Amino acid sequence: MARKYSRKASSDVERVMKKRKAGTLRSGRSKKKVTSRKQAIAIGLSEARAEGRKVPKKASKKTAKTRKTSKKRKSSKKK
Repeated sequence: MARKYSRKASSDVERVMKKRKAGTLRSGRSKKKVTSRKQAIAIGLSEARAEGRKVPKKASKKTAKTRKTSKKRKSSKKK
């Protein structure tokens, strides 16, 4: 099976994780310090995408309408 992320993308994430651990990783325009592991990974993947590395697209969020309809379907199946 093929790799989900390229090796270069993995090294980008690794570099960002080291910055987070050192306490020097900052996010976005606010330049607030990043302490969350998940946020650090997201920043690394985002930077890898910007450089054109092999990284899957961001997961799309469901809209409120699709959440409502899927909720209705689930409740109707239970009956």
